[in-house]
Amino acid sequence: MDKLKMQSPDLVDENIEKIAELFPNCITEDRDENGTVRRAVDFDLLRQELSATLVEGPQERYTLSWPGKNKAILTANAPIAKTLCPCEEESVDFDNTKNIFIEGDNLDVLKLLQETYLNKVKMIYIDPPYNTGNDFIYDDDFAENADEFLKRSNQKDEEGNRLMANTESNGRFHSDWLSMMYPRLKLSRNLLRNDGVIFISIDDGEVHNLRKACDEVFGESNFIANVVWQKKYSPQNDAKYFSDSHEHILLYAKNKLSYTVGLLPRTDEANARYKNPDNDPRGPWKSSDLTRQEYRQNDDYEIVNPANGRVFRPPQGNSWGRPKANVEQMIKDNRIWFGPNGGSVPSIKRFLSEVKQGITPQTIWMRSEVGDTQEGKKLVKDIFKNATIFETPKPPRLIERQLLTAKFGDDDIALDFFAGSSTTAHAVMQLNAKDGGNRKFIMVQLPESCDEKSEAFKAGFKTIAEIGKERIRRAGRKIKEESPITTKDLDIGFRVFKVDTSNMKDVYYTPDELTQDNLELFKDHIKPDRRPEDLLFQVFLDWGLDLSLSIAKETIDGKTVFIVDTNALVACFDSGINEELVRKLAVYKPLRAVFRDDAFGSDSVKINVEQIFKLLSPGTDVKSI
Repeated sequence: MDKLKMQSPDLVDENIEKIAELFPNCITEDRDENGTVRRAVDFDLLRQELSATLVEGPQERYTLSWPGKNKAILTANAPIAKTLCPCEEESVDFDNTKNIFIEGDNLDVLKLLQETYLNKVKMIYIDPPYNTGNDFIYDDDFAENADEFLKRSNQKDEEGNRLMANTESNGRFHSDWLSMMYPRLKLSRNLLRNDGVIFISIDDGEVHNLRKACDEVFGESNFIANVVWQKKYSPQNDAKYFSDSHEHILLYAKNKLSYTVGLLPRTDEANARYKNPDNDPRGPWKSSDLTRQEYRQNDDYEIVNPANGRVFRPPQGNSWGRPKANVEQMIKDNRIWFGPNGGSVPSIKRFLSEVKQGITPQTIWMRSEVGDTQEGKKLVKDIFKNATIFETPKPPRLIERQLLTAKFGDDDIALDFFAGSSTTAHAVMQLNAKDGGNRKFIMVQLPESCDEKSEAFKAGFKTIAEIGKERIRRAGRKIKEESPITTKDLDIGFRVFKVDTSNMKDVYYTPDELTQDNLELFKDHIKPDRRPEDLLFQVFLDWGLDLSLSIAKETIDGKTVFIVDTNALVACFDSGINEELVRKLAVYKPLRAVFRDDAFGSDSVKINVEQIFKLLSPGTDVKSI
């Protein structure tokens, strides 16, 4: 019976596999610092395979580089032995909700979600640290050998939150920020669907570096837009140079050819421009210029109004915008307008019934359309009854505009791994309330400590993550209270998970280090403080199961059994597994079944378990932890 690996995927190994398929001659072997033979890539050969000319050494080329970039790539690819532990008491409607809130370092979380949400996320929005010199960034350190890595990744408090102040006096000011952002962007790209998009808020300070990093991670050809958001109206008269009144929102697609931009709803103001002065049976229309502001001899001809015989020619130096035969056909079809008295320069009638059922988004988003920072603060004040509970919340209308342009539809997933006060979750619930949708969110927030002098701390919130969770609770209740009839089935719940060290003891990952003297340690390789529910969700991660799947907990023959999504998985982590119990579990014909490795009593029982499933449920994949 195979064992689950119980750690995030090693992306280096996966990348080597892909290279081996394309260029098997570039795969070689070397030895690590412990002398163990491992597969490796011959990069000199690979460079030659990807070049049409002879490669004799490094050459100058256009690239984004900074001190620490190679380490950032290593950071993105290195596996971790961590897990997500469910926290039912902080959740809302844990058994039924499809929404997720994860508390922990977002780099760890992105690694843990690689298999579960690979190619499943429709939209990502992040509002990362802007690197102003006053904020904090993550200090990721994975420069270590395998032994050190395993020891560190299995020690709960050794790493801490890894937050560091990045002041402008730091000689690696931009480099440290890029090293923090780069691996997170790489990992997030894997989670996007082929038609998925990512929106990133940023200010002028790092927009140029972020743009280059995204060009490299997502591909320059997948750049969609640099949206300029008017974040405030009133100027700051004490500004030293210019009053800063905007921010940027970079938009990239995973695959631009697969992405279709979502149109914005037509406003009453836009529709009001369409009239019907001639009672055309096709309905309201507005006129559009028929001339072209350049001269083309073939399109310089007379247009005759058939109602009064009046003749028109294009203005001097211009020409008509369509060939003569086309215009004559349009006149017959009553698509050319000569004005109420028949004497105006001819124009084209554009019918409201024939225009797009929406408005193409523009790259400037005004505060009147999507809100500003003051609106974001006011909304938080209304929710928490305190204006300073969170300093820089985005207005939900801004996120809602992104959801619409992302064409974020029913059952789609939105991910925000710099969740802050959880404005993205608020916007998703608000949009669902408007149209009855079932869109889902995944929020990720580090339990960053609130300043003890802050209003948030005085109000009882010790971390930013606590603020985010409470905002979702209150915003959800408020949305339902305001529209109790239409929001009766609205999902305002969320499952809370917290990043923790692996449920498995160190010996699970380094069995080769066992000797006869410490063999007793392997009898119980699961940490004593871990619950069956903790083990279950680590199995979810290892097998790539959606964290929101329904879970039924039953007692069968005195054993606790988890039945996930009817037959997606059956799991039992009790000891003393016998063949009679296994026969009852096989009746469910699950796609997967998992047990503790030490639960069978003997190897013969373990072998019989596999045989019973092969006989009664041959489609079941049986594994142990």
